[in-house]
Amino acid sequence: MPLNRREFAKRSAASGAGLALTGAVGALATAPEALAAADDRHGHGHGHRLGYGELVEDPLGVLALPAGFTYRVITRSGVTKLESGEFTPSNHDGTATFEGRRGVTLLVNNHELKGPRSKWAYPVPLTEGLVYDPAAAGGCTVVEVHRDGSVAEWVGIAGTSTNCAGGRTPWGTWLTCEENSDRAGENGMTKDHGYVFEVDPHDRRANRDPRPVKAFGRYDHEAVVIDPRTGHAYLTEDDSKPNGLLFRWVPPKGFAHGRGRLATLADDAGVLQAPKCFDAAGRFVDDLSRATRIGTVYGVDWVDVPDRDGRTVAVREQFAEGEVTRARKLEGMWWADGGAYIVSSFARGESPGTPHDGQVWFYDPKRRTLTLQVLLGVNPAPDEDGAFDGPDNITVSPYGGLVIAEDGEGVSHLFGATERGRTYPIARNDLNDSEFTGVVFSPDGDTLFANIQTPGIMVAITGPWRRQPRR
Repeated sequence: MPLNRREFAKRSAASGAGLALTGAVGALATAPEALAAADDRHGHGHGHRLGYGELVEDPLGVLALPAGFTYRVITRSGVTKLESGEFTPSNHDGTATFEGRRGVTLLVNNHELKGPRSKWAYPVPLTEGLVYDPAAAGGCTVVEVHRDGSVAEWVGIAGTSTNCAGGRTPWGTWLTCEENSDRAGENGMTKDHGYVFEVDPHDRRANRDPRPVKAFGRYDHEAVVIDPRTGHAYLTEDDSKPNGLLFRWVPPKGFAHGRGRLATLADDAGVLQAPKCFDAAGRFVDDLSRATRIGTVYGVDWVDVPDRDGRTVAVREQFAEGEVTRARKLEGMWWADGGAYIVSSFARGESPGTPHDGQVWFYDPKRRTLTLQVLLGVNPAPDEDGAFDGPDNITVSPYGGLVIAEDGEGVSHLFGATERGRTYPIARNDLNDSEFTGVVFSPDGDTLFANIQTPGIMVAITGPWRRQPRR
């Protein structure tokens, strides 16, 4: 049943102002602990110390961490090698962890390599039986970290393009997303791109003869999550002119998710939809950049996509003004707390609302609402350490709140955010100006894995993790 604007306005009025402004503090969480003073004035500090303290410079010039924390390099492009003898591919991106046998931690690691293979020194090797398009450079590798510290790496899929983020499924596989929608014949490609593929880290045989999940649509995919209760998929699109869209895929009646089941879907199976948001007064919201306060809540209705494969018109261009709600640079997602955390990295002149350097939203599928959880004001000095901008990959921490990988201007960080939007540093890239990607905890919560995208370095961070204040 559609949640129309009149119904949402009525529900908002019945619930009081709290529905529209839950948790609102009227501040932008740009600098570390930017909201701490506001919280303490209102008695919400709870006496818990936020974060882990100042970052300590790394004598090796790679990763600055708080005192007591250490890191280890797991893979490095052009240095470490796959089981097959080829070098680890470059441009590490979205990553997920899985519990393997005998205490092994499995990681599926995207490699965001766009265009023909000749452009890259270390493309994903074309492993027999695992190739979609032999002209494309991207794909995924699977990394095995054993109890004794030894590491193995092998190809999960090859011949895909610009594998950016993705998402872990409830049944223990990885969905890798192509952030590039070149058609066959464009940029040297021999097959159409812009799809989602499934990779099984537990069963190498299941990855043979890769087939795109065309039911999820063809566009510049970023990330995907699956609602374990309904089977709905939520997907982000990183695009502009016009801004990209959040999508919902509703499975066909009787479809049951599971390993390998997505590959059985017809290309037009289920329904792909885009959001139409409205505020508590029932007014249509054209772009998420309109939100200026943490705690802002929008009602969400869903509009069917006319042509999900974008055969003649790109999917995001199939909607007229006033039909859907857009956002600039929709990026990482993570399913937790009964819903989806969703990142919009920034907004500037291309967006109709207020400029910002990052938003994190929470979509509640039961209430059909989007709530603004984190809002980063425009960073006036991105080359100086201290402020955060450009959130990208995201994960929910077992110690409370979120951990976010920064893809902004200047200095790059991993940083945490509480439920109230307070932020604190976890790591700083001291190697170069590359973004962080693929932030994710090990299944036991002891290790935080992350990547420096260029040249392509996966690190494992350990230390005295502790529960963070909720607010």
